Amino acid sequence: MDSIQHIIDQVPLRYNLISFIIITGIIQGFLVCSIIAIKTNRKNAALRIFGWAVFFQSIISLDIYLCYTGLMKYSLHFNDSTEPLVLLIGPLLFLFFSSLLDRKKITFKKHWYHFLIPFIYFLSQTGYYLQPVQVKLNAYLGAFFSTIEFAPVPENTNYSYHIIKDEFRWILLFSFLLYIILSIRIVLKARMDAYKSLRINKYKFTRNAILIFLCVFLLVLFIYLNFDDDGGDHYIAVFLSLINYFTVFFMILESRFFENSWISDKYETSGLNPKTSVLIRDIDNYVKSNLYFLNEDASLKDLSGKLETSVNYISQAINSSQNINFNEYINRYRIEEAKNRLLHKDYAHLSVVGIGNSVGFKSKSAFYNAFKKHTQTSPASFVNRQKEKNAQ
Repeated sequence: MDSIQHIIDQVPLRYNLISFIIITGIIQGFLVCSIIAIKTNRKNAALRIFGWAVFFQSIISLDIYLCYTGLMKYSLHFNDSTEPLVLLIGPLLFLFFSSLLDRKKITFKKHWYHFLIPFIYFLSQTGYYLQPVQVKLNAYLGAFFSTIEFAPVPENTNYSYHIIKDEFRWILLFSFLLYIILSIRIVLKARMDAYKSLRINKYKFTRNAILIFLCVFLLVLFIYLNFDDDGGDHYIAVFLSLINYFTVFFMILESRFFENSWISDKYETSGLNPKTSVLIRDIDNYVKSNLYFLNEDASLKDLSGKLETSVNYISQAINSSQNINFNEYINRYRIEEAKNRLLHKDYAHLSVVGIGNSVGFKSKSAFYNAFKKHTQTSPASFVNRQKEKNAQ
């Protein structure tokens, strides 16, 4: 090691705005995956997969940071060690999108083949990982400091791993393109179903995430076509850092830290607008299109499970926009449907109580009380009035 120390000492250290953006992005990336690991339920496969993707992306960015700043000279054994992790990004993002929209259970047993390319590449580079530090130093110098003299290497050094290593860029681009296409297929397949329920938010998020994935692919392609070796990797790391900034901002924006806090009233900081809330429109759409109100077991907890959102958030949305509670909200739909059925010939064989049961009321008293509250009259009086109007 002493014989090559004078070469290592010639590697300059570089700290500037780019290195600052990269390292702060790395810190935020590790923060994001730590929060996901601590707070995410084990059953939430989508977020856990996303957490792994952010974790590996942060390690990759750390590798680029060390190379760009020159700090890699203190950890040469790790030079180029993250290449297999780069090949994991495409599969992990695809599985994240798939779990988010398809709601399919993601397990290694079922989806192991997505990790074949990274695993095969890792095996092909075993020869490089076992090389002495001189070989790794020369690889680093060749990519970033080609004007510095190379270190002497042992005789009979085997470079056969270069057969695959030299094609890494194209293997990566192929992997990215393949999983972008597969991800787009998922979004196109889920598009129509998404608009039938509250999953429209997940659809839009996934669509935007795939667009960012596509931007990464185009940036990597541009860098590879314009820079030799790894000379332009710091631009990729800057872009990844900006994604981490955005992710942290998005997590804070979606956080409920400010809801029902000690300095606010019940709905003061809920973020819901009675006139513009997308959420209440989506709730209305789901309840009506799926005739959810006809379910006699309809409840706030059950609806939150079907819409995959929190009980409190749905309750706030209904209360803020309609100024009524959940039961009144559901009963309003039931009474409107009951009014139609009381007058429709297809339901003439049913009694008034039978009509009430058919629209989701469990008892006669519950139906009569709700009907009178919403119409200021009884079911029988309502029918008689309509008959009188039609007779006139």
